[in-house]
Amino acid sequence: MKITSKVKLSEEGQVMLDSLQKAVTQALEKKRRLGQYAVVWRDGKPVMIGEDAPKVSENPVKLPIK
Repeated sequence: MKITSKVKLSEEGQVMLDSLQKAVTQALEKKRRLGQYAVVWRDGKPVMIGEDAPKVSENPVKLPIK
């Protein structure tokens, strides 16, 4: 995953962003190798990815109505 920014980052900021992106990439790859699903943010919503990810219909979250 590579995030681009419209704002020019300082050299230190770019190093931090690169480090975070590398750490996330490694964590997602480890989960994939172990056969674990991951929760990521896509289109403003959390999404479960991976072969063993629960289906949307399994245990849906029910919020209390006020």
